Amino acid sequence: MKKQQIIVVGGGVALLCLIYFFGRTVPTQKAGPVAAATHQDSTAIDIKAILSASKQKLSVSQQEYITRLEASVVRGDVKEQQIQMFKQMAGFWRDSAHALLPYAYYTAEAAKLENSQKNLTFAAQFFLDGVRRQPDPSLRNWMATQAKELFEKGLELDPNNDSLKIGLGSCYLFGNISSNPMEGILKIREVAERDSTNMYAQFMLGQGALMSGQMDKAIERLTKVATKEPNNLEAVLMLADIHEGRGNKSEAIHWYEAAKKKLGNPEIIADIDQRIKALKQ
Repeated sequence: MKKQQIIVVGGGVALLCLIYFFGRTVPTQKAGPVAAATHQDSTAIDIKAILSASKQKLSVSQQEYITRLEASVVRGDVKEQQIQMFKQMAGFWRDSAHALLPYAYYTAEAAKLENSQKNLTFAAQFFLDGVRRQPDPSLRNWMATQAKELFEKGLELDPNNDSLKIGLGSCYLFGNISSNPMEGILKIREVAERDSTNMYAQFMLGQGALMSGQMDKAIERLTKVATKEPNNLEAVLMLADIHEGRGNKSEAIHWYEAAKKKLGNPEIIADIDQRIKALKQ
């Protein structure tokens, strides 16, 4: 298992599934650095075509079920019927078809109609979690655009919600949805400067520093997060990875050992043990 995979698993099994299914939803393209994407990449994604193609991969009975759901919105309280239809579609794609891009899409559509801050936040965060781990530039940009819309709708309901502000800034940071790369950083920094104890903001700024090659700043912020929130495996493993890359063996070993205490996967622990052994040589 590669070093990058360890960091991914640190995000949890749910996020690992997110990468797997999001990554298999569109034709494979050559992965590149985040900076290689532009705010125009989303034009390459046709969600309706993706949904149609996904449907064609289903069994005949599953296709018939989807068709019935699609035709279930009739006269009367159309909005409520649409909400229920979107929720049923989301549940089907998650539980029966195991395809998380259609699940995310329908979950988001239901949340937009309900206009509930809780559901908007859930859908937005689900997309954002995928953005940070999606190698395909076009899909990453499209997902960030969806998350941005959802976070903005959430902020309309609760303008002072710092988590939503950080989430919105992160869409710019990781999705390249703006020609100004600082736009996302500034949105997150606004929260961090006002509340230095907000670890969500510190974590995102740490990743931003890492992306821009500012390793000292990345270490400073991620260390703050890992110290305050030792269960944040992603921050811990990022620190181990950064220190290993810089040749700081003792620090890398320290953070790998810290991660081992929080992990329950024997395969990952064995891989970390191999890394620690190599660092000690």
